[in-house]
Amino acid sequence: MTNRLTNVAVLGSTGSIGRSTLEVIAALEGRLRAVALSAHTSTELLAQQARAFQPRQIVVTDPAAAERHDWSDLPAGVELLVGPEAVAQVVTEEEVNVVVSAIVGSAGLQGTWAALEAGKTVALANKESLVVGGPLVTQLARERQARLLPVDSEHSAIFQALRAGRREEVARVVLTASGGPFRTYSSRQLAQVSVADALAHPTWDMGPKITVDSATMMNKALEIIEAQWLFDLAPEQIGVMIHPQSIVHSMVEYRDGSVIAQLGPPDMRLPIQYALCWPDRQEGVAAKLDWSRSMELQFEPPDFERFGALELGLEVARAGGTAGAVINGANEAAVAAFLDGRIRFTQIVPTCRSVLENHNFDPNLTLEQLLELDRWARHEVLKIHCKC
Repeated sequence: MTNRLTNVAVLGSTGSIGRSTLEVIAALEGRLRAVALSAHTSTELLAQQARAFQPRQIVVTDPAAAERHDWSDLPAGVELLVGPEAVAQVVTEEEVNVVVSAIVGSAGLQGTWAALEAGKTVALANKESLVVGGPLVTQLARERQARLLPVDSEHSAIFQALRAGRREEVARVVLTASGGPFRTYSSRQLAQVSVADALAHPTWDMGPKITVDSATMMNKALEIIEAQWLFDLAPEQIGVMIHPQSIVHSMVEYRDGSVIAQLGPPDMRLPIQYALCWPDRQEGVAAKLDWSRSMELQFEPPDFERFGALELGLEVARAGGTAGAVINGANEAAVAAFLDGRIRFTQIVPTCRSVLENHNFDPNLTLEQLLELDRWARHEVLKIHCKC
């Protein structure tokens, strides 16, 4: 076990994952140090974090938000950088050892790409980096000898369980899903879901976009695609089981029938710490299971008819090419429309399917072209629902 100080850049430090990451860093002071933080518009919280952690650099990617804020109380020695291009600058600093990619949505791909290009270790919480640019991102990591370490609880669980055997011995992986707040709802009940209903997750505390994705099961669809690229799996090797307790975070089944699972309370600080300290394990701030109490672990197969996002995720994984960029852009726009009250909950997934089915599929595109398709898909969602 090494005692080397690890310098961490946290992209999206004011979001749910970013805040949890800083809790881990604070708990492991002397082992971890925050040297760069970034936010988009949450300047007040970013300034508070700068005072608490005194990083070398902070980034505000929205210039207008940076202009509105009074930075006069920024600690001496903390450099303020403004604009999305500054993210690429801070992650390539020589002193940075690990980059936590926690910016929500495809906006996080720029930081992930820049960090991998610089040969950094990336603790990946931004699944969209692989959903949009999976083959290109993983190829870049190989070329630059950079390392991708998963932060999503499901992929962290798989990453840990894979240490129990050789890769050629893996039969399949099983992603667990809480089922969200609507796993027992009828079609009629789903049609009446409000924004407040969708944001009331039964086990996890997450940001609004990810919480809605959990409710539609689109998060699991995106995680299928992420697992495909992260672990070099065929879509047929990826399964999903509903597990309402969110204690078993995912499983790996080996060809002899053995199933290795990773368990823990629904606390994102555990997979975050594992990624930051890998390959070591340290005492940390995350909650632990109470083995003095009885517990029940329930598993059930998902209802693909009620939650059509799952089948959509498998279709995108099989197709590859441009499909990931399109489904991601469409979903982000559809979720934003739902949160704004412009569409119903039950319209999110059908909208995504409609956009996917109406795009010109191409198996091979550059990253710039994929990002353009991501933007195209968002515009298509707007066209569908504003009738313009």
